[in-house]
Amino acid sequence: MTTLAKHLLARIEAHGPMTVADFMAESLLHPTLGYYTTRDPLGAEGDFTTAPEISQMFGELIGLSLAQAWLDQGAPSPCTLAELGPGRGTLMADILRATRAVPGFHDAIHVHLVEASPTLREMQRATINTDVTWHNSIDTLPEQPLYLIANEFFDALPIRQFQRGGEGWHERLIAMREGALTFAFGPELPQPHLEHRLTDTVKDMIVETCAPAITTAAQIGGRIRDHGGAALLIDYGDWRSKGDTLQALKSHAFVAPLAAPGESDLTAHVDFEAIAQAAPCAHAPLTPQGVFLEQLGITPRAQALANRLEGPALNSHIAAHRRLTHPEEMGNLFKVLALFPPNGTPPPGCPT
Repeated sequence: MTTLAKHLLARIEAHGPMTVADFMAESLLHPTLGYYTTRDPLGAEGDFTTAPEISQMFGELIGLSLAQAWLDQGAPSPCTLAELGPGRGTLMADILRATRAVPGFHDAIHVHLVEASPTLREMQRATINTDVTWHNSIDTLPEQPLYLIANEFFDALPIRQFQRGGEGWHERLIAMREGALTFAFGPELPQPHLEHRLTDTVKDMIVETCAPAITTAAQIGGRIRDHGGAALLIDYGDWRSKGDTLQALKSHAFVAPLAAPGESDLTAHVDFEAIAQAAPCAHAPLTPQGVFLEQLGITPRAQALANRLEGPALNSHIAAHRRLTHPEEMGNLFKVLALFPPNGTPPPGCPT
């Protein structure tokens, strides 16, 4: 049993069952025992690998898409280049390197990172060779044109889960049984915010909601509506949440979500419909990551890089291209939602 599990059991014994959202928040961001606050979760020595760690091509193409959106909007200055949940800083470093030749772009931008983990902030400081302002939350980003990337950020935001009953909904909770954490269900109650889900669900089906995602989308969209800019939100999920998608990863393998709180990564599929509806700006149709990257020219870029490689390095490069784009790997699992100003055009790579 992890130290955090003991802490959570004591809390449940004192105050009763907790929501899945509270369990996720404690597991990931507890100040001294949380998963993200105590370790580097990325890479071979961590628990999972993200697209920027797989290949430099991912960040390069995203950077050029955002820079072209900036040019298309008249090259506003000053403006914010922001990333939510920047990991080790690899993605932002690749974005900055790829956009160095875009005339005026680096003079106009200031880099802002939304990162709660002290451990990861130190890694970002070492990786990103420019002035950076860190934020604990998005609400302190400047009120000016915003060009933003969020890659595998929304999937880690705390969700609540509800099981449909006869006329209402049972909230799924974390309780204690025989000294261990277990799932339980609360009483059947009306949930007005789920009234619209009565048409596409049946009894016993699970529906997930994510209040922090709604708040974040509203803040991003409000800045883009009021000041201009663009956002690329990339994550695994689909247009509408359906079913139990809570999962845990430890050492690159799936484990039971309650098995190792504080020592495993917890995520859930992203409900892109809810995000798009919450953002008070325009959005492009949801696009598979593979299609998005191909529209930006990842295959010609991959071929150009391949000309400089041979042996194991070439094989690794070919595998990285496939992993990012192939429908059976990350190409269809991950989706891209672009936000942009009302009456504007989406960033390159996204359909109109």
